[in-house]
Amino acid sequence: MAKRQVEVFIAGCPLCEQAVRLVRELACPECAVQVHDLRQEGEARRRAAVLGIHRLPAVAVDGRPAGCCSGQGPVTREDLQAAGLGG
Repeated sequence: MAKRQVEVFIAGCPLCEQAVRLVRELACPECAVQVHDLRQEGEARRRAAVLGIHRLPAVAVDGRPAGCCSGQGPVTREDLQAAGLGG
């Protein structure tokens, strides 16, 4: 089985760190978690642009932004589970 690709987009704020902790808590052995820090130029910013990430923190699962990341709400456990995290 292929690993589920989970990407977390952050900029170093407390909400971003909370989102990273929540993703890592929910991630299962079949999840490959990558954290993209958008304070750095380069690939992280390009990847966010490709996925249409326009607010932070944001989470994408297998190349699709989680439902919580398209509006103004916070990253929630329920939205991450609906996106496929946590088995």
